[in-house]
Amino acid sequence: MNETNPVPQPEESPPGFHFDEQDDRPKTSGGKVRRIGGRRGRKPSKIDQKAKLERSRQSARECRARKKQKYLYLEETVANKERAICALREELDMYKQWCRDVDKGIVPPEIKEALKDAKQTAETSSDLNQSKNRETQD
Repeated sequence: MNETNPVPQPEESPPGFHFDEQDDRPKTSGGKVRRIGGRRGRKPSKIDQKAKLERSRQSARECRARKKQKYLYLEETVANKERAICALREELDMYKQWCRDVDKGIVPPEIKEALKDAKQTAETSSDLNQSKNRETQD
């Protein structure tokens, strides 16, 4: 009366488990039942995969839009800097010309106007300072 357990056929084994050929117990690893070829958790359905793919596409669209905005901003900044550089070069050329004129003994009219404005500003500020000094002395 020696009863031996027949080795279960693949149809009889639970799905996802592997049985040893000589033994009808599932293979274990450290005392735990080991599943074959799968990850833990629920398997993604087609709907989840489609939603994930759509989210990925949306994220890519948003990324491209941000990149485009960044490049537009950078192009605008470069254009502004180039305009500022051109204006500064023109101003530098003007000052160089004034220096050449002064070296020749010619005082450009722009310098005369700038000196007059500076003199008037200095006189006005000194008048204000004198009036403030008088008020504090009284």
